[in-house]
Amino acid sequence: MNTAPFRRPGMADPPQRGFSLLELMMAVGLVGILAAIAIPSYERYMERAKLSEAVQEMGDIQLRIERFRTRNMRLPNTIAEATAGVAATALTAPWGRAYVYYNYGAGATPDPTRRDQNLKPLNSDYDLYSIGKDGPTHKQLNNAVSKDDVVRALDGSFIGYGKDF
Repeated sequence: MNTAPFRRPGMADPPQRGFSLLELMMAVGLVGILAAIAIPSYERYMERAKLSEAVQEMGDIQLRIERFRTRNMRLPNTIAEATAGVAATALTAPWGRAYVYYNYGAGATPDPTRRDQNLKPLNSDYDLYSIGKDGPTHKQLNNAVSKDDVVRALDGSFIGYGKDF
């Protein structure tokens, strides 16, 4: 038995209904709420990924510096000396700035040695760090502008954010 409504020949199709303004506003509102939740989560994820990349690259640079020290019985004067043959892009942190290296034996004035909140040097041999996302830095880690810097501390036992040291 056919239960479809009877249609006479030549009869027009019933009018089709679209979305009402209220339904459309609700859909746009729902997309907005989802975006408000998703975008900050994605930004946090990307920042963690950049930190992880910087830690890995600094570990690699540290290893190259130690190999240089083993072969030459001294620390390199510059980061380029220790990383000869490495592409320049590998010496650039995820935030677009070059990694900073300072050999304590170089005796620069004024002393650029990075220091903790007790004003003790972070390392006993050399400093290696990345200026973080915000750009400015300070040699003391308890300074607000240094909290996002990725630093090597405790002679290489720690590589991470200055705020976490």
